[in-house]
Amino acid sequence: MAAWAADQAGLTFWCPQLPPSPAQAMQLVMAGVAQWPKAQMAVMGSSLGGFYATWVAEQTDCPAVLINPAVNPARDLATYIGEQTHWHDTAQSFFFQPEFVDELRLLEVRELTHPTRYQVWAATGDEVLDWREMQARYAACDVRVVAGSDHALSCFDDHQPAMLAHLNLSV
Repeated sequence: MAAWAADQAGLTFWCPQLPPSPAQAMQLVMAGVAQWPKAQMAVMGSSLGGFYATWVAEQTDCPAVLINPAVNPARDLATYIGEQTHWHDTAQSFFFQPEFVDELRLLEVRELTHPTRYQVWAATGDEVLDWREMQARYAACDVRVVAGSDHALSCFDDHQPAMLAHLNLSV
């Protein structure tokens, strides 16, 4: 996505490294987009980023693409208290604090106000999260079940045009 965005004149692409604290992560994101024109804004997130993108979309009323989104990270991450390595860079680590689980609970979106704003990609071969939970959670949304693939949605390039269309970005 970053490579595609780099070639788009006038498009602001922002993908910050988020802190481990969910509360701090969402404070950073909301401060970063505070001055953006909400009518032209879109959000995309994968895994925990999909959970976060849901929260951001509800706060800003913008379209969202979620890739293998975490449905219940407070439940799933409660067993990961302690030193952890980054998913994309295992040479880096961070400490997942017990209070982060409570912060995740506070960010849970109970009901989606506009299900049509979401496009959800759920890979049946996701080795981390259960695609059926994603499908059930976002049942009222545009859910695209991808047979096979994986948590990283390795076939991303095949689906990028549909994602861009949903985000109202030119293909």
